[in-house]
Amino acid sequence: MAARALCVGINEFANLPAANWLHGCVNDATDLAALLKKHFGITSRNTTVLTDAQATKAAVMGALGSMVEAAKQGKVDHIVFTFSSHGTQVPDTDGDETDRLDEAFVTYDIAQKGDQWDTDTVIVDDELHALFADVPQGVLVEVLLDTCHSGTGLRDLDILLGRRPRFLPAPTPRGVAAANAVADQRGLADLAKTIPAGRRPVLFAACTSSQTASDATFERRSNGAFTYFLAKALDANPALTRSKLLTEIAAGLKGGSFTQRAQLEASTKAKRAAFGALG
Repeated sequence: MAARALCVGINEFANLPAANWLHGCVNDATDLAALLKKHFGITSRNTTVLTDAQATKAAVMGALGSMVEAAKQGKVDHIVFTFSSHGTQVPDTDGDETDRLDEAFVTYDIAQKGDQWDTDTVIVDDELHALFADVPQGVLVEVLLDTCHSGTGLRDLDILLGRRPRFLPAPTPRGVAAANAVADQRGLADLAKTIPAGRRPVLFAACTSSQTASDATFERRSNGAFTYFLAKALDANPALTRSKLLTEIAAGLKGGSFTQRAQLEASTKAKRAAFGALG
């Protein structure tokens, strides 16, 4: 199986104060790239790692687009996309959201526009959906998202010493108030649900839409909690089915007193197959 991977990790942001920076995202990206090489045969040559200033919206979308184009040309039949950063929300502009908010992924060059984030500087879920829908039938797309998309689930456990939520609210009090006025929130799994069967990505998400994903410290080293436990489980047993992998991640999170619940969106067949297998 010809495979390519894009691993993105962003700790620092050009237009955000250091108080909003993260610590474990770059480690997430490099750790996952190493794991894919070690156990799944995706070589360094076929893996793009974008971290901090490299990970602008243009760079990330360009790299994703190149992988999809290679799949359309029959050169690639396995795509892996991992993204560790802040998640946020922006006003929905096409009316497809019941809560009038789009989920968005924060890139290095995120910038403010009025009371909200400039959608030219974040990756909106609709953009990813359009890319995924363009992948040819029979190409396996696996997506690992270690971000959160709502601050409403923030609890004391999420802000213990050494932990930081991976969520970025709107940049102004007025923007926050506007977002809070519409509480209904959809899950990231909806990124895939309207894509025709046979083209839907296998999607792992670090938490539910109403929870926070934690940036945390493990053995004096920073990682996303979701990524840490996923990598630990796969390193110990690369042949785990995706369902069993989710169980292992859940056990790790619970054992570490993390309140987030990892999510898996995939067909029944894909859930029963090993990571990296089409099913």
